[in-house]
Amino acid sequence: MSIEDIKNLILSRTRETIRENFGHSELAEKLVLTFPPDVSFGDFALECFPLAKEFKKPPAEIAEELALKIKPSEIIKNIQADGPYLNFKISKDFLFKEVLREIFEKGENFGNSEIGKNSLFLLEYLSPNTNKPLHLGHIRNGVLAMAISNLLEAQGYKIIKANLVNDRGIHICQSTLAWQKWGGGETPRSSGVKGDHFVGRFYVRYHSEAGKSPEIKEQLEKETRQMLQKWEAGDKEIIELWQTMNQWVEQGFEETYKELGLKFDVFDYESETYKLGKKIVEIGIQKGVFKKTEDGAFIAELTNGQKITLIRSDGTSVYITQDLGAAKLRIERHRPDRLIYVSAVEQDFHFKTLFEILEMVGFQWAKKLNHLSYGLVNLPEGKMKSREGKVVDADDLISAIKDLALEEILKRHSDLEKSEALERAKKIGLAAIKFYLLRVKPVQEINFNPKESISFDGFTGPYCQYAYGRAANILKKANKEVGAEIDFSVLNKKEELILFRHLIQFPEKIRLAAKEFNPAAISEYLFETAKAFNHFYTFCPVLAGETENLIEARLALVRAASIILKKSLNLLGIEALKAM
Repeated sequence: MSIEDIKNLILSRTRETIRENFGHSELAEKLVLTFPPDVSFGDFALECFPLAKEFKKPPAEIAEELALKIKPSEIIKNIQADGPYLNFKISKDFLFKEVLREIFEKGENFGNSEIGKNSLFLLEYLSPNTNKPLHLGHIRNGVLAMAISNLLEAQGYKIIKANLVNDRGIHICQSTLAWQKWGGGETPRSSGVKGDHFVGRFYVRYHSEAGKSPEIKEQLEKETRQMLQKWEAGDKEIIELWQTMNQWVEQGFEETYKELGLKFDVFDYESETYKLGKKIVEIGIQKGVFKKTEDGAFIAELTNGQKITLIRSDGTSVYITQDLGAAKLRIERHRPDRLIYVSAVEQDFHFKTLFEILEMVGFQWAKKLNHLSYGLVNLPEGKMKSREGKVVDADDLISAIKDLALEEILKRHSDLEKSEALERAKKIGLAAIKFYLLRVKPVQEINFNPKESISFDGFTGPYCQYAYGRAANILKKANKEVGAEIDFSVLNKKEELILFRHLIQFPEKIRLAAKEFNPAAISEYLFETAKAFNHFYTFCPVLAGETENLIEARLALVRAASIILKKSLNLLGIEALKAM
């Protein structure tokens, strides 16, 4: 019997009793079980507030009456009213057996459902510019989108992960022009610099030169506009240089994607979608929803009166133009039920504008588009600014966190082989970064603290990895397979019951986290479960139990905890380690 079956059994008995004593109730059919705040109160709880208005009685009185009327059974051992709540105690041996059996049988699929079956979501995330390396903000974007994708897939949704590479425009011309002027023919290979970092240097150089005087800035801006015009006109020399530099950057990106575990099913490019966007602008012009300005530009006037440029007076397109084309391309090619853009809060207005413009043109599918906004990541000295070069590059951050992880590992295992220490440092470092960025709700800003993130104690990824490693070590030492056919009535300690309570809540935690697009709910759950496991480990000796039955019961609990700790880590994109 699954956890859901047990819940439905309790609810069925409760609803039957309500009908017999209070009459038919539509609200009773919608009641759901929660968990009491303390394991001593019971295994499941039902709040009676929703019934109070319908039956014209205080919820506490309804709870008292139901506690007296619902008959105990071999499974439901006790029903107790506690104010407006109704607490149910289930036969301990039955509950442990059924829940652990379900966990063991389903393994890494425990907690999955088919809620999203037959639904297709397309997530667009990362969308980097090919003029500089990825930075800390991109890491938050990437790990957030991957965690959300993992959660949705666990609930049966089919997910297409898309990357719209911003590979054209004024900003790309700036780094290209700088290389023409000051590159001296140097390449990533000749300089020994990773491609995205190499090109990023020239983006920084452009803005450094432009900042020297208004005259220099004006001249450089004029040259970049001319370069963009030539690019859109198909100038062979400019196109070849553009392709070369983009290739350098994308090769660098690929290395970072692999390091972070970022995966994509689809790559689209602004250099292709901007043309589709221009066609949409033409449709809008024909329908009379877009206007031409005196200088020859085309604009959209929003409902708030704000005017948005879609095509410049020189005929070149702007950033939003390519998003118009990309949206249409995704809808027609993939036909998703929802198209979700994962992007920072700074883009809120952009996406609100994008959706409104698409509706202005008459695309009804624009209602399928959503923006999943997340807060910025700040450094101790403030926001990241790539134009001045004051930015934490993703590669540099990963390297720095790995070094911090290596220090911690060598403190604990000074005799560890270098290759093994480096491999652990890599996995622990990535866990530190990902967990730190996922432990708060997406809407919240983050002040990233590298040293805090790598701590093996507290609300961190390494702490959670360590709990799993401890569980794996216990099972390794025991060297025996344990199942659910054990007498679990011997598990009476509060630490055992609290750990079990965490395990039984797992399916509901995944469901809610996926529904709310909120990996932070899993981060918090994972941390609390890891903490509960460590308390259990401290106060409930597993391999030194008084009886063989107690040893096996605790080993079964450890096995179940290890499955759920690993699954929780994996949902966040974090690798579970058997040794730290």
